[in-house]
Amino acid sequence: QVQVVESGGGLARAGDSLRLSCTASERADTSYAMGWFRQAPGQEREFVAATAWDGEPNLFSDSAEGRFTISRDYAKKTMYLKMDRLKPEERAVYHCAVAMYWSGSYSTGYDYWGQGIKVTLYS
Repeated sequence: QVQVVESGGGLARAGDSLRLSCTASERADTSYAMGWFRQAPGQEREFVAATAWDGEPNLFSDSAEGRFTISRDYAKKTMYLKMDRLKPEERAVYHCAVAMYWSGSYSTGYDYWGQGIKVTLYS
């Protein structure tokens, strides 16, 4: 069983940056993937970004491309999602998920999910 814990959300001004962290309790092998999804109030859950633990590939939604970046701390088994120039419509609960195989933007391919962390934006 892999436990997934998110941190780093909170309140930010639209246009500013936030960094979310996702830590997995253990790693099944050296090639699992992590993804970020978000769900705004009254909306469907949508894909944000994904990365393979070995670094490639990184995949971003069209909205995130060019503004969001992914980094990793292997020793801490943690992935970071840096979100720059945040838009008001990006306020949502952000979920991190872990997949044993590359699943890209397909949420059904992710095996373990965190509880989610709230990102609230003000203008």
